[in-house]
Amino acid sequence: MLCGMTATPSDLAQRQLDAYNAHDLDAFLACYAEDVLVLGGDEVQGKGHDYLRERYTPQFSAKSCRADLLGRVAEGDWVVDHEHAVGTSRGDFDLLVSYRVRNGVIDRVIFMS
Repeated sequence: MLCGMTATPSDLAQRQLDAYNAHDLDAFLACYAEDVLVLGGDEVQGKGHDYLRERYTPQFSAKSCRADLLGRVAEGDWVVDHEHAVGTSRGDFDLLVSYRVRNGVIDRVIFMS
């Protein structure tokens, strides 16, 4: 089942954030398109569920990561979150994350920090 078939883009962004903070990889992946494109600024970091699984499994298994929402703005298919990330492989930091929602799932993520 898709994470957000009846959800607004903001609802879907919140669901994936909740799954991230709960370290629930299956619920987290369900919010994303199978071929989701993940960017760091303009550079492609990875693509698809396999990439997300590889990137987040160590942190989820260690229960070391958390993101606190500092603010959110949404327009059309896009949601931009201002987050404070804790316990990541990069340490603790603030960032902006853009999520584009298409067909009930997040199909593009852009990390800006």
